[in-house]
Amino acid sequence: MKLKTNILVIDDERSIRNVLKDILENEGYNVDTAEDGEQGLEFFSNKPYDVILLDIKLPRIDGHEVFEKIHSLNPDIPVIIISGHGNIETAVNFIKQGAYDYLEKPFDRLDRLMISIRNATEKKQLVSETKRLKKKVNKKYEIIGESPAIKQVKDLIEKVAPTEARVLITGSNGTGKELVAHWIHEKSNRSSGPFVEVNCAAIPSELIESELFGHEKGAFTSAIKQHKGKFEQANGGTLFLDEIGDMSLSAQAKVLRALQENKISRVGGDKLIPVDVRVIAATNQDLDKLIEEKKFRLDLYHRISVIKIKVPDLKDRLEDIPLLVNHFANLISEEYNMPQKKFDESAIEELKKYEWKGNVRELRNVVERLMILGDKTITAEDVKMYL
Repeated sequence: MKLKTNILVIDDERSIRNVLKDILENEGYNVDTAEDGEQGLEFFSNKPYDVILLDIKLPRIDGHEVFEKIHSLNPDIPVIIISGHGNIETAVNFIKQGAYDYLEKPFDRLDRLMISIRNATEKKQLVSETKRLKKKVNKKYEIIGESPAIKQVKDLIEKVAPTEARVLITGSNGTGKELVAHWIHEKSNRSSGPFVEVNCAAIPSELIESELFGHEKGAFTSAIKQHKGKFEQANGGTLFLDEIGDMSLSAQAKVLRALQENKISRVGGDKLIPVDVRVIAATNQDLDKLIEEKKFRLDLYHRISVIKIKVPDLKDRLEDIPLLVNHFANLISEEYNMPQKKFDESAIEELKKYEWKGNVRELRNVVERLMILGDKTITAEDVKMYL
């Protein structure tokens, strides 16, 4: 069942309040009315609203102060200013301060009012949905654990995230290097910008340059149109180069140049394109060894490893297994819309005995398997049977 939109009208003219209430309720909205600024703020503090219609000239607390308080407490609520005393300058000032729209009284065109309310409602819903999805994504990429090893990783993230320093994340497969990269981005000043990921190991060497830097139409046989690469797509945000140790030497040279100059050129083009990108790299390989073998550039290594974060293997943080199991069980229960299941102490102890060559990723897969195949309470016997 779809919930009705809640609208608050704050206006000292009884006739305006009544007319707006009748019109909006006839359109299916829930409407509350307040006769002055103080009453309006009281309503606002006691009930969630989707749109607020606010007059400027109000007794007790004027519209300017009411707007400032509402906007400071919840800037996501669209406020439509309604006034018979305003001018263009007033309207512009309110819009600059964050008001959604400015309408003059009397309302000669009710359709203009209704369109503004409808658009404001859609914007509020979009903002709410975006926040909900972001929260869901953040939960998915949450770093779980209280062991000394993982606390050290979290502390490093807190320190490095607000800076522009490039970060090299190392660790075995399945330890959670991608999670670290996501959290550095989320806690950075670039969090509102894009987070673009490139798995260097999954892209053929002959295509990696086109993937990173884009290409011009006709640059090669299959280049039927211009293509923007990951550097351009990540502009204003973060570019995560996963498994950078698998990148070809040719691509490494171009990445080095991009990091030095903050400019890239597409394959088949000679135009330099400015890019504002923070690069985070990750690898499960020994880059020092690759440098000795002439498979990785030393100068690029120094560019990408201003800060180094090593993500520990699960065997080095076994005390985190109960927290991880509970976290994965909750996520899987939500994803599959299935009842929550309990892992008893014997199951946890049995999981701690396992070698976990695939680390946290393998543990998640095992928890998923046990959630699907196990009973309401998962025991050590279930673990032995399905591990």
